[in-house]
Amino acid sequence: MNKILIINANPKANSLCKAISERYQENISESKQAKVLHIGDMDFQLSLDMGYEETMALEPSLKEFQQSVEWADHIVIVSPVWWGTMPAKLKALFDRAFLPGFAFRYVKGKAIPEKLLKGRTAELIFTLDTPVFWYKWIQGNPIYLNLKRTILDFAGIKNVSANYFGPVINSTDQQRQKWLQKVEALAASR
Repeated sequence: MNKILIINANPKANSLCKAISERYQENISESKQAKVLHIGDMDFQLSLDMGYEETMALEPSLKEFQQSVEWADHIVIVSPVWWGTMPAKLKALFDRAFLPGFAFRYVKGKAIPEKLLKGRTAELIFTLDTPVFWYKWIQGNPIYLNLKRTILDFAGIKNVSANYFGPVINSTDQQRQKWLQKVEALAASR
C-alpha cells in the first residue's frame, strides 16, 4: 500500500476531523504517497435526483474524487458521527460517485453486482459526542455497518480497521492531543 487517500468527511472548515486528516498525512512514511480530500472544499449537487435511471454529469470535484479512489491503494475515511451516521455530504459523495460502471457493475442473472474497486483497503476513523461504548453497543454502531458493509464492501474495498474518538464535546486539549498521537501511530503503521 503505497498510495493513501485520506477523506476528511467533516464539511466544516475547521474541525477535529480536519486535524486528524492532516496529522495522518504528516505521519505517513516518506516512501508512500498521500493526498487529502476535504469534503467541505468539494462542490457538487448533493442529490442523485434521477437515481441510476439517467446519468447525471459529474462535477469536477466528483471526477477528482473518482480519480483519487482509482489511484489509491488504501483509503482513510475520517468522519464525524452526526445523528448516528455520516454527514449528508459524505453520503451524497458516495451516492453521486460510486456509480454503476465505476464502483460496481450489474451482471445479468446475478443478484450480487460485480465489485469494481477490489484490491483496495480502507480504514475508518470516527469522532463522536456520544460515549464510544454507548454508540457501539447500545446504538448499534450504524456508521461502521453502513460504511463497511453496504458501501465499501459492496464496491470491493476491504475495511481493515475502525477507530473511535469521543466524546469530543467535553474533551480537553490534553485528550485531543492523545487522540492525535494515536493517529500518528496509525499513520506510521501504514
